[in-house]
Amino acid sequence: MWPFSKKGPSGFSSSSTAEQVTHGVDGTGLTAIVTGASSGIGTETTRVLALRGVHVVMGVRNMIAAKDVRETILKEIPSAKVDAMELDLSSTESVKKFASEFKSSGLPLNILINNAGIMACPFKLSKDNIEMQFATNHLDTMKKTTLESKKQGRIVIVSSEAHRFSYPEGIRFDKINDQSSYNNWRAYGQSKLANILHANELTRRLKEDGVDITANSLHPGMIATNLFRHNNAMNVNVIGRLVLKNVQQGAATTCYVALHPQVKGISGKYFSDSNVAMTTSQGSDADLAKKLWDFSMNLIK
Repeated sequence: MWPFSKKGPSGFSSSSTAEQVTHGVDGTGLTAIVTGASSGIGTETTRVLALRGVHVVMGVRNMIAAKDVRETILKEIPSAKVDAMELDLSSTESVKKFASEFKSSGLPLNILINNAGIMACPFKLSKDNIEMQFATNHLDTMKKTTLESKKQGRIVIVSSEAHRFSYPEGIRFDKINDQSSYNNWRAYGQSKLANILHANELTRRLKEDGVDITANSLHPGMIATNLFRHNNAMNVNVIGRLVLKNVQQGAATTCYVALHPQVKGISGKYFSDSNVAMTTSQGSDADLAKKLWDFSMNLIK
């Protein structure tokens, strides 16, 4: 994959792996939540963070798969600290239960990685913006951890270059649940644009609160994972070797933004190939970000 990729200012490129971008980084003493950790880049993110000494809590729907992931990681890294807690991001009740159980565990929270996602799926009515609620439910824990540990907290939100292909208006606030005008790819782009705007608005609010927590979004790259399960037309086996990243490369930017010292103090940015990248004008629209925040909070009340 991309054997001649050009390195960016960070010293890394699209061909860099998660292990390479975190080489020499010590995450001992840090605790991270990784959603969607039972497969794909979520699993690799969990493995590499654990390899660097981070205590990882996997937020997953499939606890059986999570158990297998944990056992595999422990075989490779006997000293790894990896736990799993049930989390269904499509269920408000599940999100609240997860947040409550995590707080009750007494664990600190230094890193929150919102990795779980689906791509270009058929229309499905959603009652609320769960990703917004998930991040919001953990802010108090992160603020407390930051104050007590004096270590910067990091929120990492996995977005996509697909944000460039949202609906023309960006976010269709008045047609979120309109099946008649639904387009699976544009809806996916809309959700990824929302991820970026969410990170940007979080940045503004965290700065207002005066807490040392950053929030950034990223594009992991095109990766051959089960995100393609709704797109039978795309033959991953045929094109995979030509244009897709492998899982080790796909998890690199997430791990870079979550752990690397180069990202310390950087917030409200969009990353790709382990480097700061440009988003669209809509992706940097502060007014649109605030409108989305208010709209989402009203949805989940």
